[in-house]
Amino acid sequence: MSDTSTPPGPGDGGTHSTADEQPPHQPQAVLVTGGNRGIGLAIARSFAAAGDDVVVTHRSGTAPEGLRGVVCDVTDTESVDRAFAEAEALLGRPVEVLVANAGITKDGLLMRMSDADFDAVLDTNLTGAFRCARRAVKGMIRARHGRIVLISSVVGLLGGAGQTNYSASKAGLVGLARSITRELGGRGITANVVAPGFVETEMTEQLSEELRTTYLAGIPAGRFATAEEVARVVRWVAGPDAGYVSGAVIPVDGGLGMGH
Repeated sequence: MSDTSTPPGPGDGGTHSTADEQPPHQPQAVLVTGGNRGIGLAIARSFAAAGDDVVVTHRSGTAPEGLRGVVCDVTDTESVDRAFAEAEALLGRPVEVLVANAGITKDGLLMRMSDADFDAVLDTNLTGAFRCARRAVKGMIRARHGRIVLISSVVGLLGGAGQTNYSASKAGLVGLARSITRELGGRGITANVVAPGFVETEMTEQLSEELRTTYLAGIPAGRFATAEEVARVVRWVAGPDAGYVSGAVIPVDGGLGMGH
């Protein structure tokens, strides 16, 4: 009798074991830049709660309670290199997961925006992520394994009035992640972008009721995200279940940026 079966194509599951057992969690060495507050802090705590070894960077002060931290200015290459060396000493091994979250805003209308304000935002949000990724991949290449997650924004996809600098910096992270994927995907390294929409933070809590109503009207989900919801997506894309996901832009925006 002839065999009429066909080999599995892209997207087919093929033949799998029926065993449903998951291997025990192996703690990852995680570095979260700007992990001392807001979304970055939620991300760091989510990894730590899952049993991973976590270090956060902060520009000044001390690390958040319960987390280890190193001082880092992502606009300075020497500071980035020093922070990675200190983080790896604390972790006892090279960084396996980099979450590039550090960022700033200096909003203003295009006609009034200074060169200094434009440059400062790009230097922190985009070039800072590049500096950190460049340093991180040294250990990842040797290990032939690594996860890079760049924290962008729905504004990087949709644009935002008064935010030409911020939008440009967050859009640039998409090209950065996809170029890293093209360059290092064969080395077991993935690079992805997570793009949050409006998130319940200290900043959004200070919005007037009128502004909150205006923003919410454009969100199909009808609410802002929690920082923990963003953190769970970041943790998934950095984990073993997302090993074949790279160069992707994953929105966490309640449908605000659909089509982008």
